Amino acid sequence: MNHEDSVLLHTEGRVRHITLNRPRALNALNHAMVLRMGEALDAAEQDPSVVAVLLTGAGERGLCAGGDIRSIRDDALAGGRTSLDFWRDEYRLNARIARFPKPYVALMDGIVMGGGVGVSAHGSLRIVTERSRIAMPETGIGFVPDVGGTYLLGAAPGELGLHLALTGDTAGAADALLCGLADHFVASGDLPALLTALDTCGTPEAVVATAGRYAGTASAGELAAHREWIDACYAADTVEEIVERLDGYGVPAAKQAAATILAKSPTALKVTLTAVRRARRLNSLEAALDQEYRVSSTAFTGPDLVEGVRAQIIDKDRNPRWSPAELAGVTDEDVARHFAPLGDGELGLGPAAGTAD
Repeated sequence: MNHEDSVLLHTEGRVRHITLNRPRALNALNHAMVLRMGEALDAAEQDPSVVAVLLTGAGERGLCAGGDIRSIRDDALAGGRTSLDFWRDEYRLNARIARFPKPYVALMDGIVMGGGVGVSAHGSLRIVTERSRIAMPETGIGFVPDVGGTYLLGAAPGELGLHLALTGDTAGAADALLCGLADHFVASGDLPALLTALDTCGTPEAVVATAGRYAGTASAGELAAHREWIDACYAADTVEEIVERLDGYGVPAAKQAAATILAKSPTALKVTLTAVRRARRLNSLEAALDQEYRVSSTAFTGPDLVEGVRAQIIDKDRNPRWSPAELAGVTDEDVARHFAPLGDGELGLGPAAGTAD
């Protein structure tokens, strides 16, 4: 499949449709897809006949399962740098979506993970359904939430975003709305009618109004009921303290969260905690993406990303051998190294002073 086949473009009425089209790979993003999406947004912005952009995913399983992490692992093993080039353009696309001047409607139906969140949750109209399963599961593969994920999760109420970041847990429709990752719930059965209605819209204002008109109420989620222990436990200063609080809180769901966290990469956990808390203090998505690029560039050269992808995706033994294997083995210096400036290699989206100490 060439890059034009993996991202399909067409216009219905005055709405430009972008369809991620790798259904056998759950529409996982590669570099060519990112570049084609960027070109499509440039063309849509400059075309006065286009009033909105609509993002969907081909197939029945979901919008996008994330980046092509098999290729990233292969690149890391070969000592390459193509993944850094991919992230550079992907993060620029994430920022482009957030600043797109026309309505950017993302149908976050089915599975939406990692890079899939990056091309949808920064949009201006984000629609979830009862089938939506949204997650940033990076700590489970020895990586750290990126594509603006630390910025999004850092902005969630209380400590809900940090809970999702460390555990990699999945958010359904109601939880995504609560955490600010989505704007409207639309029942999956109503999506065809919504799409038809959007295609008849002649103005940006009509697109916004139409999306709101089809919005309904999502079934109750889980996070709202768990706010008390989530906010209390994840307010601790360190991952070790968070796990200790969770394990001793006396609530089964909290104890399960502790066990979930302890199965993740210790290095990724500590870097994620710092990244989300620093993102909360940054003044823009662009500054957070700059920070994430530093983190991703360092994580790319470490042992845990390669090992995590092996265990979860390649061999599927679900038994990663992290290095270090314990939280106590990850030093403050190890964490700080992920946030060190890259010199000429910086992403450079935000202001030069876009740091959070």
